[in-house]
Amino acid sequence: MAKERSPGFKLGMTVLIGALLAIPLFMVYALVWDRQSQSETARASVAEGWGGPQMLAGPVMVIPYRQQSVETVTENGKATTRAVTIERELFLAPVTNTASVDVEPERRTKSIYETVVYEARVKGTARFALPEDLARFGVKPEELMLDRAEVRVGISDARGLLADNSLAMAGQSLPLRPGKGLGSTNGSGFFAFADWSASAGAPLDVAYRFGVRGNGQLMLIPDAESTDWTVRSHWPHPSFAGQFLPNNRSVTDKGFTARYKISNLALGRAIVQLPQPGEQIGAGAQMAQIDLIEPVNLYSQVDRAVKYGFLFIGFTFLAFLMFDIIAGARVAAAEYLLTGAGLILFFVLLLAFAEIIGFTLAYLLASGAIIGLISAYSAAVLGSTKRAGFIGGLLLGLYALLYVLLNLEAYSLLIGSVLLFVALAAVMYVTRRVDWSGLGKREPEPEPSRDLPEA
Repeated sequence: MAKERSPGFKLGMTVLIGALLAIPLFMVYALVWDRQSQSETARASVAEGWGGPQMLAGPVMVIPYRQQSVETVTENGKATTRAVTIERELFLAPVTNTASVDVEPERRTKSIYETVVYEARVKGTARFALPEDLARFGVKPEELMLDRAEVRVGISDARGLLADNSLAMAGQSLPLRPGKGLGSTNGSGFFAFADWSASAGAPLDVAYRFGVRGNGQLMLIPDAESTDWTVRSHWPHPSFAGQFLPNNRSVTDKGFTARYKISNLALGRAIVQLPQPGEQIGAGAQMAQIDLIEPVNLYSQVDRAVKYGFLFIGFTFLAFLMFDIIAGARVAAAEYLLTGAGLILFFVLLLAFAEIIGFTLAYLLASGAIIGLISAYSAAVLGSTKRAGFIGGLLLGLYALLYVLLNLEAYSLLIGSVLLFVALAAVMYVTRRVDWSGLGKREPEPEPSRDLPEA
């Protein structure tokens, strides 16, 4: 006959087995991370020939100017002063820039992975005017070479440029040329020569229209003294980020509309900028950002579910331990291990099915399979279908609770801590008479005699 173990020994064995199960649980966590990395690689390959996250800046007028400068050089051992002509560039932002941006999203798939790409059509008008106090910036109007002015538009990934793009000055179309973007887009974009000398620098309207392809994010960099953007899309799950949020926005199941109104006072810079040689204008600029996000990121949800793995193992093992100690059902170490393996297999099934049929259906399928498996096994281990029904009910409640926790992220800590408190209180109550160092229940203390002492 096998020697009966004390309740304390059984408790220690259960804790040790639970700790050992941390190894396969960590391996499942690593599997989720690996599958997420593969997903991101697949999405990057889908977008490789389409266009990456796009950053749009401009239009900006760039005007060369010449200035006389005096420099001192040493010739034949003597210091000589001479006048030289230096040519530099003046960057002039629009006085007003009003544009509409229509974003058309599209789902693209590769194997079992899916990503969201888009086509953005930008149409607007920018008004340029030389400031009356231009001389305060150290540049005289007569030093400007208005006949060599350029209108530049920055696009972070010029591969995504679509056809039918245009720039028009005073109603006249300008031929577009590649390159010469802005510093905020690392010099990527397009430009057009714009002879401003005919109007002697009078206020000028530039109409522009272009389309770009991108994926995931669309970033807009304001440059004008007054910027007014309206962004529309059929995508119902936008996320607004960046340094500027929309002044007005409307998000429905049919899409969203967002309007940005930004002043250059908020930008913290003047509309005239004079970069030094080698300096990039707009590097590190503030932006408005719109993310076309997926409503459910299955990898983040599976990742969070795995972190609750010990909750399932702990409660199930605790139920087995109580049946062992209180009801006399003997549960061997191998039976704890097999049950724990089944509980961990749930997360692998969840990940595998979620990639194919979505998170919710995968959760129902995986939890139903594991509840059925462990309930049937518990009937043999605990020697009772009634006890197996209790285990099945416990698991059903745990899986339902976990689903709630995954969808109520703000209250997950509160709900989890209250649940643990209730579980601890229940275990304390049920085991209050257990003799942990002996072989069974502690004998109740005899009540003191109420008889009066003899005289």
